[in-house]
Parts: sequence; C-alpha cells; structure tokens
Amino acid sequence: MDWAGCDLVEVDPDKVAGQPVVRGTRVPADVVLIDEEYGRTPEQTHASFPTLNMQTIRALLTFAHSHEPQLHA
Repeated sequence: MDWAGCDLVEVDPDKVAGQPVVRGTRVPADVVLIDEEYGRTPEQTHASFPTLNMQTIRALLTFAHSHEPQLHA
C-alpha cells in the first residue's frame, strides 16, 4: 500500500527500518490492512494495538480503500 498523502502515516528511517508507521507510534500502517485481510474487525485490531484508537484505525482503512489500485478494462 502506498501511504503517500495519508497524514496519519509517517516514514522515519529511525523507526521500524523506515517502514510506513502510524504517526507517533512504531506500529506499521499495513498492520491494519493485514488484520482486515485476515477477517479481524477494527475492534480486534484495537485490542491488539491499543496505541491505535478506533478513529485512527477506521481512517486508515478508509484511506486505503479509497486509494486501492483500480482495474482498467
């Protein structure tokens, strides 16, 4: 996922080897999408990563879904 343009995500070479993380945390932003792919609810993601509040989790999912690559016929 390309998180460019998402204000909730930062890339810092000193955090998690420069992976995109949720701003102010060391939680990789992709974790929210991976959890969703495995069928976990936002509430379950929050339980696993309590530093992420529900609003942030939902906003990350909304951003990701609105920036998914579109298939062109």
